[in-house]
Amino acid sequence: MRLPLNLSIALSSLSAHKWRAILAMVGVFLGALAFTGVEHASKIMAKQTQLETEKLGPNLYVVMAGQIRFRKRGGVRTFGVARNFSLSDAHAVIDGVPSILEGTPYVMTNMQVRGGGNAITAKLLATEPNYQIIRNFYPESGRFFSKAEVDSRAKVCVLGQAVAERLFGETGKAIGQSIYLYRASFRVIGVMEPKGADLSGEDQDEYLFIPITTYMRRTSNQDWISGVFLRLANGADLDQVKASATAVMRERHGIGEGQNDDFSTMSPKDVIKLQQQALELMAVLGGITSSISFAVGGLGILSIMILVVRARRIEIGVRRAVGGRRRDIVRQFLFESGLMAGIGGACGVVVTVILVSVGCSIAGLPIVLEPASLLLTLVGSCVLGIAAGAYPAWQAANIEILEVLKN
Repeated sequence: MRLPLNLSIALSSLSAHKWRAILAMVGVFLGALAFTGVEHASKIMAKQTQLETEKLGPNLYVVMAGQIRFRKRGGVRTFGVARNFSLSDAHAVIDGVPSILEGTPYVMTNMQVRGGGNAITAKLLATEPNYQIIRNFYPESGRFFSKAEVDSRAKVCVLGQAVAERLFGETGKAIGQSIYLYRASFRVIGVMEPKGADLSGEDQDEYLFIPITTYMRRTSNQDWISGVFLRLANGADLDQVKASATAVMRERHGIGEGQNDDFSTMSPKDVIKLQQQALELMAVLGGITSSISFAVGGLGILSIMILVVRARRIEIGVRRAVGGRRRDIVRQFLFESGLMAGIGGACGVVVTVILVSVGCSIAGLPIVLEPASLLLTLVGSCVLGIAAGAYPAWQAANIEILEVLKN
């Protein structure tokens, strides 16, 4: 019976001073919202990064011509592209670097494409059949080109989802059609599954795939490639892979000590590391913001509870006179301050859940909810309220009965 009575008294007190109580709870609400919001944002971005890493391919590593720079928002930019990265360089890296299971050289460029009565610019990627495995990227309809077609320099192609739609309106109409790269006709044998942008910032649905030998001999007549995609063994030491690949390439390109590389190496973890730095900064700023909000909320609760004690001196004196114990008074006021903070924290938690669910659904991000974090925030809010109400509760318990009743 004591808990319902305490709850009734607490609700009556909060109702009597509802605006002051609301202002006190707002601080705790904002603190809970900031803390849980930032933590969930970090978890969501980490999950999104994991999904984006899977788009790049399992244990992917890339050695490419030219120098790259990582953009702060996650993409990469290539500049100073060298034209001395050869097929033999690619095979030397594949054969000479430990932990590499397989690799595929590639050439990437932009090209005008005509087909279905339309003309567009697409990203052309010339490669080999094992590109599918290395990049974890497979045809949704039709098939990828075979090793025999690579060896024979066949004029066949596979379209990304966006390319097929832009040329033929529907992906299902693309199979068996012909497209033109310059004046050369290529037969469409497949359409890739939808993939979207990866961590490097490239939209893989905008790719057009042809055999690398066809491009290098029939389309452009060139001897250089853009780089090589590599699939590493599970648990491969990335530092060792980078050191070995760098040593092989520098030796083959005759790069002396102190000279800059004319190539770059990259793994998804390089991009992830940059994103994690941004997330860590966001978490620190969010922690500072939530701490300030919680502190303001605690001070607000302290202030209102002091005012409540002064306003209820007669009530406290009467309760003491009819047998109320000091500890009962203390418990009552601690219950009220904890309830006030708990309501603010609960509102913050509920709003976080709503924002995460709705925001992730709209933005197409994975929904990540951490029950332990939400529960910890709720419990922490209550503890903050109890701590803030400790001094006013002590004041209430030490009110002199005769002095109050005499007035």
